[in-house]
Amino acid sequence: MTLDRRSLLLAAGALASGASGAAPDSNPALVIRVAKHEAMQDPQIRYVLLLLRLALERSGQKIEIQSSRNVMVQSRALLELARPEPSLDVFWTMTNPEREQQLLPVRIPLDRGLLGWRLLLVRKAELERWAGVHTLEQLAVLQAGQMNDWPDTAILRANGLRVQTGTHFESLFGWLAEGRFDYFPRSVLEIGLEALEHGPQGLVIEPHLMLQYPAALYFFVAPAKPQLHEQLSHGMEALVADGSLERLWQAQFGDIVERYQLRARRLLKLSNPLMPTNAPLARKNLWFGI
Repeated sequence: MTLDRRSLLLAAGALASGASGAAPDSNPALVIRVAKHEAMQDPQIRYVLLLLRLALERSGQKIEIQSSRNVMVQSRALLELARPEPSLDVFWTMTNPEREQQLLPVRIPLDRGLLGWRLLLVRKAELERWAGVHTLEQLAVLQAGQMNDWPDTAILRANGLRVQTGTHFESLFGWLAEGRFDYFPRSVLEIGLEALEHGPQGLVIEPHLMLQYPAALYFFVAPAKPQLHEQLSHGMEALVADGSLERLWQAQFGDIVERYQLRARRLLKLSNPLMPTNAPLARKNLWFGI
């Protein structure tokens, strides 16, 4: 069966709302608690929730996904997940060694590594100066903006780039517009909606540059839930094996290369010292490449 983007979103919307056309039966649903995200901070939430449900349903059990009452930033959600009696069961975020030590990772990149493909949100009035940026050394003269609890902050700094950090996601767009920093690196997963939302502030996607570093968006499971981790791991491997993950990814992101003209951009490759050595980089079918 082929899923187009509209079918994907309609299906995911029903899943996220907990809707079901099935009649009640004696088999109770497994309740999975996840963090409520700011919509702009996680524009792919429907896609991720669909993967979560499909993977867990491979065990034959019904699934009910419940979001936390209040929005949680990454740092809060990770703390909740790590508690002996966690208030969350599953969270999805970029991997790093600390997170893999404290939590239970499912080492299949949900986005096929697209989180590490970064375009730059900049001020439209300054586009002319960006045409002259060709190297990391030239980029290092300028300052990036990031959240203080994102792994990306440490990655940029490890590559010699200057970073201004904040604690509130939406404030970063205003800071960029005001000139408190020069650019906001955002993944190709996120930047389209953000540019549309913040275009009235004079922000646009820089048309020439692209940063890229190895990165993986994983599901992480609470350490108190090893059985759930095993179930989710087996389910994700099943989605890979039968091609479901690839089909869903194509429906969600398949046009991204053309949309942002990735092949025509100047590529600046960064190292990622936070990428765990046990990442499945040798499994080429799990990763996107131009």
